[in-house]
Amino acid sequence: MNIGRILLLNECQFIHHSNLNRKYIQMKHNIILSIFIILVISSCKVGPNYRRPVVTSPTSFRFDSISTQEDTIINMKWWELFQNEELKALIDTALKYNPDVMIAASRIEEARAVVGYNKADQWPSLGYDGSGARMQTNVPGSGVQGPFNDFSGAATLAWELDFWGKYRRVTEAARGELLASDFGHRAVQIGLISSVASTYFLLLDFDARLEISKKTLESRKESLRIIEERFDKGIVAEIDLNQSQIQEAIAAAAVPFYERLVAQTENALSILLGNNPGKIERAHALNDELIPPEIPSGIPSTVLARRPDINQAEQMLIAQNARIGVAVAMRFPSINLTGMLGAASSDLSTLVTGDALVWSMGAGIVGPIFQFGKNKRRVEIERQRMYQDSLYYVQTILQAFREVEDALIEINTLERESIARQRQIAAAENAAMLSQERYDGGVTSYLEVLDSERSKFNAALAASEVYQMYLNAYVFLYKALGGGWISEEELNQATQNQ
Repeated sequence: MNIGRILLLNECQFIHHSNLNRKYIQMKHNIILSIFIILVISSCKVGPNYRRPVVTSPTSFRFDSISTQEDTIINMKWWELFQNEELKALIDTALKYNPDVMIAASRIEEARAVVGYNKADQWPSLGYDGSGARMQTNVPGSGVQGPFNDFSGAATLAWELDFWGKYRRVTEAARGELLASDFGHRAVQIGLISSVASTYFLLLDFDARLEISKKTLESRKESLRIIEERFDKGIVAEIDLNQSQIQEAIAAAAVPFYERLVAQTENALSILLGNNPGKIERAHALNDELIPPEIPSGIPSTVLARRPDINQAEQMLIAQNARIGVAVAMRFPSINLTGMLGAASSDLSTLVTGDALVWSMGAGIVGPIFQFGKNKRRVEIERQRMYQDSLYYVQTILQAFREVEDALIEINTLERESIARQRQIAAAENAAMLSQERYDGGVTSYLEVLDSERSKFNAALAASEVYQMYLNAYVFLYKALGGGWISEEELNQATQNQ
């Protein structure tokens, strides 16, 4: 009897332990299965993953004969190489107050908010629902006496499982647009710096040409006075007087012409600074500007990493690639989970503590069956847009290489042209002096004097313009190379890496 009880007790203990083991194993399997499902849901993303388009880069630039090694000076504030404090102050002002820069900075904040907005769709949505009413029923036999109150309150949950990665693709697209906005801000800054520098040099050029015109006008007024006296005495013919009057009028017309250009250029520069149109104070002349010591060179591949417009185009390409995944995910069913937990009571004071607990849990699935190819066409639309953006990305790279090549050839040729223009000025000034002496000595006609004076005037104007173009060629080169760190963090990092 005792032996039977012992055997029965041992068998019960064995069965009890076996049940515990089975429950433990089952619970362990459920946990593993739940983790696996979560991992699958979080890792599954339909649609293509981004691949950068292949672009063949040149190994060197045609007119870059100085160096093929990357020059870190490109990454710094290149405008300081001109050693002009006025220019530096103008650029600093423009970066602070130019409306285009402010708009670009605001777009970054907008894109950052969009990323957070889209990312929130990946998670459950929690809410609440409450109602109150006073009602009366007239149903016979219901047992309800008189009017009564009905109060209810509940917490709600709604969650669309991102099984196909739709919302993660949406967030990926928003993140690409955020980075594109950041690079767009950088492109606006670099473009603004280049515009301020080029407009400043153009203003100095117009100042120089205005000064040349004024000096020429004074000289021709004096020549006209002398010719008039000689004509009154019958020494020279009337044709000489008329020709002198023509040249004086040409110089007189050039003065208001360049005064107008100076004022308009000042207005343009003021707008770049974020100011009302007005006068720009300056203490430097065009010939006071210093040329950077050498052409900043960089291997072509670094242009792809440095130019903000190229990076912006690539981020827009990444964003569009993610939208293909969104369109693909919309072809699959959506799985939704819903839940509600609340209470109901006829007395508002006992709503929370009442016994009338209400809850619900549910799941739903919604998906397309047949829509006459609409979902398929949606994917095709996004793929074609992706193709267009990839072509735009390639075109942006090709345009970048062209701009570098153009800037390099401009520097190369304008340097030689500027030197030749200086020789032309020297020769024209000497020829004008000799012609005047020959005319005063009666050796030659007044036509030779006029021709020499005209050549001298035109040579001085052309030399000023070429020198301005030479300075701006460096500006265009730095812009084409995407040079110029803007933020203090990048500036400090670039300084440490030197």
